[in-house]
Parts: sequence; C-alpha cells; structure tokens
Amino acid sequence: MGRRKKIVQECERLMDEPENIRNIAIAAHVDHGKTTLSDNLLAGAGMISDETAGEQLAMDTEEDEQERGITIDAANVSMTHEYEGTNHLINLIDTPGHVDFGGDVTRAMRAVDGALVVVDAVEGAMPQTETVLRQALREGVKPTLFINKVDRLISELQEGPEEMQERLLSVIRDVNELIRGMTEDMDDIEDWTVSVEDGTVGFGSALYKWGVSMPSMQRTGMDFGDIMELERNDERQELHERTPLSDVVLDMVCEHFPNPVDAQPMRIPRIWRGDADSELAETMRLVDESGEVVLMVTDIAMDPHAGEVASGRVFSGTLEKGQELYVSGTAGKNRVQSVGIYMGGEREEVEQVPAGNIAAVTGLRDAIAGSTVSSVEMTPFESIEHISEPVITKSVEAQTMDDLPKLIETLRQVSKEDPTIQIEINEDTGEHLISGQGELHLEVQTQRIEKNQGIPVNTGEPIVVYREAVQRASDTVEGISPNRHNRFYISAEPLSDDLVETLKRGEASMDMPELERREALQEAGMDKDDSQNVEQIHGANILLDETKGIQHLNETMELFVEGLEEALDNGPLANEPVQGTLIRLHDAKLHEDTIHRGPAQVIPATREAVHKALIDAHIAMKEPMQDVRIDVPNDHMGAASGEIQGRRGRVDDMYQEGDLMVVEGIAPVDEMIGFASDIRSATEGRASWNTENAGFEFMADSLQRDKIMEIRERKGMKLELPPSVDYF
Repeated sequence: MGRRKKIVQECERLMDEPENIRNIAIAAHVDHGKTTLSDNLLAGAGMISDETAGEQLAMDTEEDEQERGITIDAANVSMTHEYEGTNHLINLIDTPGHVDFGGDVTRAMRAVDGALVVVDAVEGAMPQTETVLRQALREGVKPTLFINKVDRLISELQEGPEEMQERLLSVIRDVNELIRGMTEDMDDIEDWTVSVEDGTVGFGSALYKWGVSMPSMQRTGMDFGDIMELERNDERQELHERTPLSDVVLDMVCEHFPNPVDAQPMRIPRIWRGDADSELAETMRLVDESGEVVLMVTDIAMDPHAGEVASGRVFSGTLEKGQELYVSGTAGKNRVQSVGIYMGGEREEVEQVPAGNIAAVTGLRDAIAGSTVSSVEMTPFESIEHISEPVITKSVEAQTMDDLPKLIETLRQVSKEDPTIQIEINEDTGEHLISGQGELHLEVQTQRIEKNQGIPVNTGEPIVVYREAVQRASDTVEGISPNRHNRFYISAEPLSDDLVETLKRGEASMDMPELERREALQEAGMDKDDSQNVEQIHGANILLDETKGIQHLNETMELFVEGLEEALDNGPLANEPVQGTLIRLHDAKLHEDTIHRGPAQVIPATREAVHKALIDAHIAMKEPMQDVRIDVPNDHMGAASGEIQGRRGRVDDMYQEGDLMVVEGIAPVDEMIGFASDIRSATEGRASWNTENAGFEFMADSLQRDKIMEIRERKGMKLELPPSVDYF
C-alpha cells in the first residue's frame, strides 16, 4: 500500500474524533514564508520527501503560482501528527499573502478555528500581517505566531544574542498590540495575545527546516546559544535533525489551537444569526455528526474531470455521496456526487465527512463561495465580508465571435469562484468588464481565462473605479413622475465615517433582526430616532422613511426603493456608485389609482428626486487610495519618496529600520498604475515595496471636472454636466 493511501486511511479514521481535529490556516504578509513552512509540515507528516521540502512549494498547485513564486489560491491539505501519544488530524489551509488575493484569506478564516500567523524576523509585522490578523479575529479564529527567517538575523545581520532577543521581542510586542487593539471590544474572546512562555510563539527558519519554541527547548535541551553556533558553523542539517520545524509547529497547533468541540460553541453565535435555542443550533454547538447536515462553502474550484468542487467546513451532520441538500438562496436541491478531503493539489474521495472537518464536495452546482448548504432549510450563515472592494476594472473581449458564449460562461464561473471579482456583462455593447483588487489580481484572472479555457482575449487598459459622495446636507427637493400625478420629497446628507465603516463591514444590514440592526447603527453614532426609520440599506447608503400615514405608500415603497437603488448605483456626475449617503423620504403624494403609479411613473420620479438632492448636497468624486510602504537603502530614499510625491501622493513618515530607510505614504490608485517598473528604475532595483487599499478620498476640486468628463466620455455619456453642478 502506498504512503499516500495510508495517510488517507489514517485521516478517515480520525475524522470521527472531533476532540483530536485541528482546523488551521497559515496566514502572513507576502513573502514571509508561508508556503515554504507548509512544505515543512507536509514533509513532517510524511506527505512529501524531506529533501525537497522548502523548494517543492507543494501547496502552490497552479502553474502560474510556481512561475510567479507567490500563492494566488488558498490550498487545503489534511495530515496527521502524533502529539503526547495521540494521533491528531490537522486540516490546513495555506492562504495567499498578496493584498490582491485577500478575499481567499477571509474565506479561509470561516473554515478554520486557528490561524498560524507567520512574520519575517527581519521585516517584522507588516501591513498585510495586520490585515490577516484582523480577518482572523473578526471570525473568532485564535492566532498563534511563528517568527520565520531567524537564520537571517544570525548569518546576514550577524546579530548577537541580546540584539536578536530584543528584535524578536519587539515583533511579539507589535503583534500583541495589534491583537489587543482588535479584541478589546470582543466580549467572547479572553486574552488571545501570544507569548513565548505559553508556547504560543515559535521561531525558526522554514528554508532550513529548523524551529524552536519554549516547550521544544525544554524537550530537546537546546537553547538559542546552541542554535546560533550550529547556524554560524553552517551545520543546518544537524540543526534540522535535532529540532525539526514540523514537530515544533505541529505540536504548537495540537496544544494551543481549539478543537471543533471547543471552538464551535463560541464561533456559531459570531457567524450565524439563526435561533440560538433551536435543535439545529444545538447540533452545531455539539459538533453532532448524527444531526442535520450543515456545510459552509468557503471556496469553489474547477476540476477539469469532476467539474465544480465546493470546499468548506462541516458544522453539523455527516456529508455522504447521494445526499439531496438545499443551497441557501436557490430553489430546489442539489445532489452530492462525491465527498473527499484535500491532499494539496489532489482530492481524495472518501466515504463520508462528519462534522468538525473540512470537506471537498462535487455536485453542488448552485453553490458559490459563501453559500450555506444543509439538509433542512435554515437561516444561512452571515455573508463573508471582504475588507476591501474592487478598485480596478479592465474590459475583456473574445478575439473571435465564436468564443463569445464560452467567454461569458467562463466569466460567470470566475465570479462564482472568487466573490471579490465583479463581472459586468453589457449585452448591448458586447463589452465585459472585470473588476478586482488590483493590477495583479486582474492580470492573473485574465491569464487563466486564456490558458485554462483556451480563449484568446483582448484586454483593455486598467480603469480605476471611482465613487460619488455628498459633502453637505441638501434642502428638501421634489421628484415628479412623468404623468405629474406622483411626487416624492427627499433630502440627502453625508453619513459619518464610522457609519460607512459599519455598513461596509456588514455589521448593520437588512438581513439582521431589526433590534440588532438599530443597536449596531446607534453604536456607530446614528441618532436613535433615525435608526428606527431605516427602510433600506444599499451598499454604504441608508434610506430613512420619515413619512406619516401616507395612503398607498406601502405598496409603492418597493418601486421607490428600486428607483433609489438605480439612482445610487449610477450617480449623477459620471454614473459611478454613490457611497456614504443618508437619504430621507420626507413626504410623498401618490395617485390613488394603481395604474397611475406603476414602475414607469415611480422609478423615474425617484431617480430624479435622488439625483437632484445629491447635486444640492454638492456631490463630488472620490478616488480610491493606496497606502504605500517602500523599504530602500539610504542613498535611494529621495528617489523613492519622489516616486510617491510625483503621483499626487503624500509622504507621511520616514524612519530607519535596520540598514534600510522606510518611506510610508498614500497615493491615488489611478496614479499607481505602472508604479512597479518606475520604482525599480528610480532605485536601481534596490527597493522593496507593498501597497494596501486605503479606502476612498475626495479628489481636489481642480481635478473634479476633468476626471468627470473623462469618465463620461469613456462611458459614451453626454459631455455636459447638469447646469445645477456649478460648484466645481
């Protein structure tokens, strides 16, 4: 029997023992060594050879990941590890570190109970470290810390024991500060800070396959002095043999991460708003494998042979082939064709997957990433909220008309697999717009369409996505229907930043019970009376109904909301989405005859009123911004800061870190296109940098009119603005 078959059988045997299961994700900033670390763990579990670990990058299963040297898709693997005489089943997800693929990290966090956060000892906690920690803690996932690349402190930076200790402690302090700041308002989380004494911090080198933690030092009798000596004398193989990284990390996983039995009672209330006293809630809390089936789909991938594969966490019941299951938000049932577990890029079919595990399922044709799949109809899990929104768009066209149907089908598939990608198919112009988190995100997706589907495509230049937002409160304005029989009186005003954040993060939505929604809005600073009048939340905008006893308004409200959403999706300046606006409906006059207040009357009247109010509230364009961090040698610092300032950016901070200068600033996404090649040539290739999405900011008034005209021209709109836009 092959080694792989043995591992699969052992995994199957352990699936029924939730106390001995650990569901974990490895998360970190780009290039801090997650995938190399995963290789070590696979080798330690006997799944790949010890010699190739660290070079094989077994979890980067796609060709383009191997070529680019970065993880693009989250990859799953199940392995076993013996700890204190008991064999444990570890379901691991290796997540991407690049900011453009942050959606994969957010989705992975829904499936796991623990996150191993990897930080580079030399670079320390970076912007993306903060982002992945926030994603984990918001989902109620417990972190531990592994400080990687410690070998560089010894061999490259030649640090002595005191300096090294100080540097490692400062990394731990930074990470703990982030954890404290993010969990202070979370009542259900005790102290989740990490510490060397507790064994929730490990150190080592994924590349040279050695690692240590306080418990491992006590076990092996090795201390930092021994490690430095072996590392300096190039005796890394001995170091690996005496204190293998995989044992240290997998022991930490088994010891410090919660098993599903401990984790689910705490996580279910965070991610599910159904009836807490129901039988279903009880079976999920108890990880009951004989209860109703509940699966949360966190990922959809295409398998050329099996079709769509949905993977996700089984919270209750047991998944088996042939089951008929409901998929939230769709009619009818889907039939399970096969169930399995992941072994890196390969999927191994098994008879069944019980609660507490991560499963791969085929046959769920209606499921998308984020679907709730169950054997009974139920309240779905909370939608998975992605921290950043698409900021860059490209048009994609098939080179030959014959490929058009296949391209449309592929684009629909792409948006199903990756909800952070938005696809807009314009049937009239035949243009297909694909929006994503950044240039790399779109480049990867369009390359995959060409390679995997064999469809030659032409892509347009990247287009930046803007927002329209109001700057002050408007007067009450009137919208009149074409037949003059219906009138709506509304006003618009800006929402506070806290409220916009609350809406973006999904902490207040129309899916929530009314009382909970009111509390969330009041907590974010909304007036108590206003929070009771919320009629609709659309994106980061709120509609309040302040009318009193108007006849026929109830049956007309649906059409009014439809008109309002249409007006907010296509703002009056350049048809860009409106955000951060509070719309108040003060009064309405409606014709008593239904026939005279149909969609053809109400929708245009609403649209007119909304756009009039927005213009009266001085609506203006907001552009997406990016935080930029550049690490560069001293003599290239001027060139690096010049690159930010020359892009309408501003430099906020400069400081020394080790032998490098760090330049931190912010710049518009529009100006950052092509930044990679420019910064390379300006600093002779000596700079390393990264960007993080930083939300939207109002553009300078002097740039507004030109930008609006440019967008209107691109969209084929009329080139004159409404006369009432006289404030630019």
